[in-house]
Amino acid sequence: MARVVVVGAGVGGLAVAARLASDGHEVTLCESAPTVGGKLGTASEQGFTWDTGPSLLTWPQLLTDTLDAIGAPPLPTTRLDPAFTHRFADGSTLVVPDGPLDRVVAAISEQLGPAAGAEWAALSAYAARVFDVVEQPFLRRPLTPLQLLAQATRLPALATVAPWRSLRQVGERHLADPRLRQVLDRYATYTGSDPRRVPAPLVTVPHVEQAFGAHHVPGGLRRISDVLAARAQELGVHLRTSTPVAHVDVADGAVRAVVLAGGERLPADVVVSAVDARSTIALLPRRHSVALRARLHRATPSLSGFVLLLGVRGVPTLDGRPLGHHTVLYPAGYDDEFDSVFGTRRRPPRPIPDPAVYLTCPDDPTTRPDDDHRAVFVLVNAARHDPARGVDWDAPGLARRYGDAVLGVAQRRGLDLGEVVLRRVRTPADLERDTGAPGGSIYGTSSHGPVAAFLRAPNRTGVCGLYCVGGSAHPGGGLPLVLSSAAIVHGLVRDAATLP
Repeated sequence: MARVVVVGAGVGGLAVAARLASDGHEVTLCESAPTVGGKLGTASEQGFTWDTGPSLLTWPQLLTDTLDAIGAPPLPTTRLDPAFTHRFADGSTLVVPDGPLDRVVAAISEQLGPAAGAEWAALSAYAARVFDVVEQPFLRRPLTPLQLLAQATRLPALATVAPWRSLRQVGERHLADPRLRQVLDRYATYTGSDPRRVPAPLVTVPHVEQAFGAHHVPGGLRRISDVLAARAQELGVHLRTSTPVAHVDVADGAVRAVVLAGGERLPADVVVSAVDARSTIALLPRRHSVALRARLHRATPSLSGFVLLLGVRGVPTLDGRPLGHHTVLYPAGYDDEFDSVFGTRRRPPRPIPDPAVYLTCPDDPTTRPDDDHRAVFVLVNAARHDPARGVDWDAPGLARRYGDAVLGVAQRRGLDLGEVVLRRVRTPADLERDTGAPGGSIYGTSSHGPVAAFLRAPNRTGVCGLYCVGGSAHPGGGLPLVLSSAAIVHGLVRDAATLP
C-alpha cells in the first residue's frame, strides 16, 4: 500500500482521500484552513445559516456513487419544485418545474407560448445527444492523447458535439425567444464563463439539470463535505487542518514527500493536489511545472462572485409572490455583464453596473432562527480580485456601495425583501482569502474556447505519482464534475498500483 498525501480538503480532496483510504492506502489530508469543505462553505450568525458555495445539487448519482465507493450511508436530498424562477427585464416570469422534460416544455409553452416550448424541446433533444457522446469519454475518464485521437475519428460524434460553435451560437440556432436565450446563456456561468466564448458542449448543463433533477440537501449542501470528512476519518485518513503545504519534493521525476510550511516532511509515494491548479504550480520545483504552467498560461481564469448574506423578517416576495428557492433576475442586456467581468480590449474588468441577480431562499427550518425569518443568499457574477489590472475589492467602501447597488437593482426588478435584520458581504477578495483560489476564481479556469478542456490541469501529471483533482482539473468545475474528478484519480492510482 502507498503513502498518500492529499493537499486541500475541498470536496475533491475529501472524496479522493476517502476513496484511496478505502483501498487500504495510508492517507494524510492537509488543509491550510481551519475547516474542511473549501468552496463548499457555510456561514452562520444569529440563527441564520447560508450555503456560501453551491446551492444546488444536480446529477446526484455521482454523489451516490462516491458514498457507495467509500461505504458511507446515503445522504438524503429533496427535489426542488419549482427548480427555478426566471424574471426578465420586460416583467415576464418563467417558473421552471423540476423535470422531466415534458413538464418543463409544458410550463414554457404555457408561460412563454407554444413556439417557445417547441424550441426548448428541440434544444433539449440536441443537448441529450451531446451528453450521450461526451459523458463516458470526457466526463468519466482521464483526457489522454489516444482518447482524443479516437474521438476525433468519429466524425458523426464530432459533428454532434460541434466544439467550434459557442453556447451563444447554439442558442441563436435553436431559440427565437430572447428570454430563453438568456436562460441558456446563464448556464455558461456554471463554469465561470462567458456564453459567447464557451463551446457548444456546455449545452449538456441544462440537460443534466432537467434529466436528473434539481436537489437540495436539508441542512445545506455543506453536509456533503461533512459526511465525506467523517467517513474519511473512519477509514483512517489523518486529517490535518490549519496545515499549509510549502512544497512538494520531487526527485528523479517522481514525488518523494510533501513539506509543510513549518518544515515538517511527510514522505509520500503519491501526492494528490486538490487545490487550484495555479497553486499546484507554486508547490512544484520550477522545472517540473513547465507543462502545467504552459497550459494555464493559455487559459482564462474563471469569474468570481459578489455575495450578500441576508437575514430577513418575514417571507420575501417577487412581484407580490413568495420568493422561491432559486430565482434569477435578468438585465435587459446580458453582454455588458461578461464584458465587465472579463474586461475588453478597451476596458479593464469592473463591477457589473446592471448585473443578473441570483437569489437563494430555501424553505428549510435548519437555515433560520424561526418560521418568521428567512436566510437569503444573493449572488452576482464578479470580476476577480486583481488590484493591479482590474478590480480591487478591498478598496475602502466598495463592498458596501456595491452591495447597496445590487439590492437596488433587485428591488427595481420586483424583489421585496421586507425587513433586513442582518447583512453580511463576501467579495472575491474574501473568497481568495478563505479558499486560496487566486483572485477568488470560483472554478479555477473558465471554459473559453474549443480547446478549453485541454487547458485544465490533467488528472495524471508529468511527474510520477503526482495527480490533480478538483474544479480546476479535468473534467471541470461544479459538484458533479469534482466528484467525477475524484473517481478518475482514484482509478488512476489504483491502476498504477497494479502495474508490474
